[in-house]
Amino acid sequence: MSNKTWVDRKRLDWRLGAICTAANLAGAVFVFVYLIAIAPGERLRHGSGPDVIAFSVFALCAFPLEGWWSQVSWNRALGWLSDRRTPSASERDATLRLPMREAARSSVAWAVAAVFFALFSVVVDGIGGQAIRVALTIVDGGLITSAVVFLLFERALRPVFAHALGGESSREVASIGVRPRLLLAWALGSAVPLFGLAALPYAATHAAVHRNIGGAVLALSLVGLAVGLLMTMVTARSVADPLTTLREAMVRIGDGQLDVTVPVDDGGEVGLLQHGVNQMVAGLRERHRLADLFGRQVGPEVARLALEQGSGLSSEQRSATAMFVDLVGSTALAEVLSPYQVVETLNALFHAVTGAVGAEGGWVNKFQGDGALCVFGAPAAQPDHAARALRAARSLRVRLGQLAVVHPGIDAAIGISSGTVVAGNVGTEQRYEYTIIGGPVNEAARLTDLAKAQPGRIVASIASIQRAGDEAVHWASIGSVGLRGQSAPTAIYEPVSVDQRVL
Repeated sequence: MSNKTWVDRKRLDWRLGAICTAANLAGAVFVFVYLIAIAPGERLRHGSGPDVIAFSVFALCAFPLEGWWSQVSWNRALGWLSDRRTPSASERDATLRLPMREAARSSVAWAVAAVFFALFSVVVDGIGGQAIRVALTIVDGGLITSAVVFLLFERALRPVFAHALGGESSREVASIGVRPRLLLAWALGSAVPLFGLAALPYAATHAAVHRNIGGAVLALSLVGLAVGLLMTMVTARSVADPLTTLREAMVRIGDGQLDVTVPVDDGGEVGLLQHGVNQMVAGLRERHRLADLFGRQVGPEVARLALEQGSGLSSEQRSATAMFVDLVGSTALAEVLSPYQVVETLNALFHAVTGAVGAEGGWVNKFQGDGALCVFGAPAAQPDHAARALRAARSLRVRLGQLAVVHPGIDAAIGISSGTVVAGNVGTEQRYEYTIIGGPVNEAARLTDLAKAQPGRIVASIASIQRAGDEAVHWASIGSVGLRGQSAPTAIYEPVSVDQRVL
């Protein structure tokens, strides 16, 4: 978490304190004004003076006490944030439960207020019905205020939740889900004010009062509109913002960007969804990494073939060209170079082989010690596989000449042969590899040994020259040779120089 931007604790405390104070003060002032000046019923026998005094005394006691209680709870839950460290499991859960606990503290304060002012009404007015009406009105105001505190608190703590969760979802749901959140917004933004409207006629005891309920209806309607709008907006943002982030992340993932990470800043269902997306991306990154490593091991064409066909030991006949490349003088190099330098030389050779072969659409089937088997025409069919192989051989010789400047003594022999081969997976179901088997492979290996004694270090069979098309003009016959394992001599060719072609 050291690479994250930490939330300033002092600024956070100030913001949380402002939310609690503003929400509870606004609710308390509205309920007080409503009870003494708007609500229908018998009131103000004693004038408004005692009510103002009682309200002021209670507020001066309740607000500091609740503020102290909240600060103690925040310090206990957010100590890890002040220390800028990863929270423990208990600290993380306490952080995620802060909105609910703060709403509960507000509810306790409002419940005490309901009891206090109900008793005050009985003592001052001696009217039991008035006391019940006061208590119920304060309870309704407390429910709405506590819900507002919960939603605003949860919104303000989102960056802290992201730190606390650290990209993981909470094992236990520490916040209400989407459905309860929407029901809460409806119940406290609409149902409670509407209940107050429905109860107005029962609060009036005679016809004169019935005629004076217009102000109460207007006040409750405006509260319902304002609180309902606020709660709906906050609830909608608490769901819509994470979903917008998730949608944008999915678009980037669809474009192939696998470095996407969605911040997990919710302790409920939304947080589980955010964590699920992160797990999915991590799995895709791992699969992409494995596919990349697999492609490097066997070649892109073989990797695609494996993904298309799945596992199995199937094989097929193909017209293809085999090209062997073998380091010349490897034993002597090992005697004068350190093991590290030998490996460095081999890597330089194989890099040149891969570049020359890949440029012509071939692939390196395998590296064998200080040599390599390259294939053209399989697994992807290439009608001009022989021409591709011959061009790749000539290009490779040029690259080896350039490498000799950096790696003195580096040299390689190349043998090329074409014909019908069997291409497919060889091995067992548990471990197999894609390769080609047949006469051209054996002949190319024999020609590689022969090429080590030739000045140009490249020898191709007549079978390759006959299939080469226009590429054949770059090759000249150097006679015939009897190869081990063959009953008849094989005509062989080597590249011609520019001077020879002019002659």
